[in-house]
Amino acid sequence: MNEKGNGGGGSDQLPVHQGDVTAAQEQAAVSGVKSKQTPMIRQAGESGRSGFDPLHFSRIAFRSSSWASRIVNVLWPVVPCAIAVRYALPDNHLLIFILSYLAMVPCANLIGFAGQELARKVPHVFGVLTETTLGSLVEIILFMVLITRPTNATVDYIQVIKAAILGSVLATMLLCLGLCFIAGGFKRDEQEFSEAVSEAGSGLLLTAGFGLAIPTVFDHSLTNVVPADELATKTIDISRSTAVLLIVAYLVFVYFQARSHHGIYDAIFVEDEEKDHDKHKDINKKKLTFTECAVALVISIALVTIIAIALVDQIHFMVQERHISDAFMGLILVPLVEKAAEHLTAIDEAYDNQMNFALSHVLGATLQTALFNGPLVVIVGWGLGKPMGLSFEVFDLAVLLLAIITVGNFLRDQKSNYLEGTLCVIVYVAIAVAAFYYPNPHTTGSESASASNATATTGAH
Repeated sequence: MNEKGNGGGGSDQLPVHQGDVTAAQEQAAVSGVKSKQTPMIRQAGESGRSGFDPLHFSRIAFRSSSWASRIVNVLWPVVPCAIAVRYALPDNHLLIFILSYLAMVPCANLIGFAGQELARKVPHVFGVLTETTLGSLVEIILFMVLITRPTNATVDYIQVIKAAILGSVLATMLLCLGLCFIAGGFKRDEQEFSEAVSEAGSGLLLTAGFGLAIPTVFDHSLTNVVPADELATKTIDISRSTAVLLIVAYLVFVYFQARSHHGIYDAIFVEDEEKDHDKHKDINKKKLTFTECAVALVISIALVTIIAIALVDQIHFMVQERHISDAFMGLILVPLVEKAAEHLTAIDEAYDNQMNFALSHVLGATLQTALFNGPLVVIVGWGLGKPMGLSFEVFDLAVLLLAIITVGNFLRDQKSNYLEGTLCVIVYVAIAVAAFYYPNPHTTGSESASASNATATTGAH
């Protein structure tokens, strides 16, 4: 497999992965200083400490991994405010929603940072998978909270989940990838990334799009042919079968990347580490211990769960009183907050010229939503007796498939620049505008019924 080097004179072959020699080890060897090395821990993630130190933990967590993450940490005072307002002013639904929405961002950022610190301590491929999985915890928690909400006449929570599944894919695939291309294009004309990363990701995106489309096409093609109740039952059964198959596809992808072909990905990520412009700073940064990573994850996951419940409980009032559509809530608002940590991580990596890492996070998060998180909520809904399926609105599915084709075309040449990034962001903004004006299906139906009744009454008089 031929790989393009970043700049002239680069080798056409992937570097052979000889052990796990990092820049930190090289620096220690040159300076003659022996660093404290914990067994089974990569030098890049070695903290030189053990246990839990509250002072070190607070400083390292607040400093975070990038300037963008540090800015996000300024929002930490909002977290106790959001929790307090929820109980002190339970009738102020708009304020609770806004504060909970903002409070979710630093909590998600802490999950992402703890995952990033943990990923530094394990082999490269396993680290990327771990970081991507932990970054998706916010999404999984939100989906689980939404699916357990009781049926409501004003807002269809299942419709919000469906829109959020596709919205999460679109936010990562278009917005995050576009911002990565733009951030990487600030300092260089173009960036190159590995064919192994882009081809596997593009192929799986098409597979995910095809799998998500099957229940929708089946449902809409037989709308006037099969009785509504029978069609709904069959569509749910197809959705559940498709969900199982998509989860199997994701597990095969994880095995492919982490076990059978991990050598290829290891070599790619080692090469990317050498391109990191902030490598010397990362080596000298203080790092969390394993215990501190665990504490950070426990704290952040607990806070995310509490705030997610408060946020979801206000969706009903935002739809009813503020007239926000299910499509805009699911496609745009929910995905932006649940994917904040992963977006910041990927953008920072692209800015540091680690495009393979950034692309792996973008595609990994996208595939986890489409192939695992989305199907998982279908399986959970099955267990709860909820009619959660994968039959989407035609608008949602159409923009998803067009986005997959667009992104696949940009990844085809293994090069990126700020123009392609800008185009991805513009496409996402266009979808957001359309979602803002997209009416709720149940509202449209009730309005049509009301109009028909009014017409009939007028005719009778």
